[in-house]
Amino acid sequence: MSRGAKTETDVWYAGGIRFQCQRCGMCCRGEPGFVWVRPEEVRRMADHLGITREEFTRKHVRREALRLSLKERPNGDCVLWNGGCAVYEVRPAQCRNFPFWRDALRSRRVFREVVRGCPGVGKGRLYDREDIDACAAGRRDTGESKVRDDE
Repeated sequence: MSRGAKTETDVWYAGGIRFQCQRCGMCCRGEPGFVWVRPEEVRRMADHLGITREEFTRKHVRREALRLSLKERPNGDCVLWNGGCAVYEVRPAQCRNFPFWRDALRSRRVFREVVRGCPGVGKGRLYDREDIDACAAGRRDTGESKVRDDE
């Protein structure tokens, strides 16, 4: 084993984490931040909404340095939240991988802060360490949408 590599027992989530999205919007509303999107995700979301990529980008996307992010309303809600996610089936990878974000998995304390109020944590499927690590690396998602990063 390489120096500094963590063993199965070193990782706080080694026993797995249960999660099933409840589609409540807790992670979509009320706090400013970034939902990073790639051009292929913009295309899928535009197609899903039946509008052109240009129209989708003008209405829903902002540029942050060299990256693209979904816009937010003044109260911090995602621009695509309207009592439900308008693009849930084709939502961006960042949304599909919640709550298994690399930064959120740094420690149990950080994870608790990230998922505070999320009713889906502790419910549904048990994700093992391999699943969680794959989601955090963007190689897999929580499996609750029709799209994959490699599409």
